[in-house]
Amino acid sequence: MGKNIHVVRATAEHGKFAEQVSRLIYEASKDSTAGIAQRSSDYILRKINESKAVIAFVNNEIAGFCYIETWGHEKFVANSGLIVAPKFRGLGIAKRIKEEAFKLSRELYPEAKLFGLTTSEAVMKINSDLGYRPVSYLKITDDDAFWKGCETCINYDILTRMQRKICLCTGMIFDPNEKKQ
Repeated sequence: MGKNIHVVRATAEHGKFAEQVSRLIYEASKDSTAGIAQRSSDYILRKINESKAVIAFVNNEIAGFCYIETWGHEKFVANSGLIVAPKFRGLGIAKRIKEEAFKLSRELYPEAKLFGLTTSEAVMKINSDLGYRPVSYLKITDDDAFWKGCETCINYDILTRMQRKICLCTGMIFDPNEKKQ
């Protein structure tokens, strides 16, 4: 099956998959261990049309997705909404998607800090391999619009009770300036 896995930067032609991606994210968001916020099909479509997304297929069937978003006047970039369809998990698709999203982020925003929040040990490993390191939430963007995006996460009440300083997700950051030194 590995030879039939295709991970590509999304283009307008992939817009027809926005609803399916939104449903995948919605289903995953119901799991308190997933720590993923819901995203509308319109939001997904916008990311696809802006060429700020990565999509994966297995045998021409959608297998996974991730998009990038900027915060704090493009000083921070998040690779968000990483999802792999349940039937395609364990094939290394998440790693390939994340690597492509990382490359895309670095090309579009070479000076930005890349960050993410995750509850997934697999994603933490992928992030570590890419050069991310765990950080406190205080090191992550203070952009209110980013934190508003967490409202549809099942764990949002924890985040708000803890005044955006801690939640179930682990914060990780890649700082290109640290790599230069």
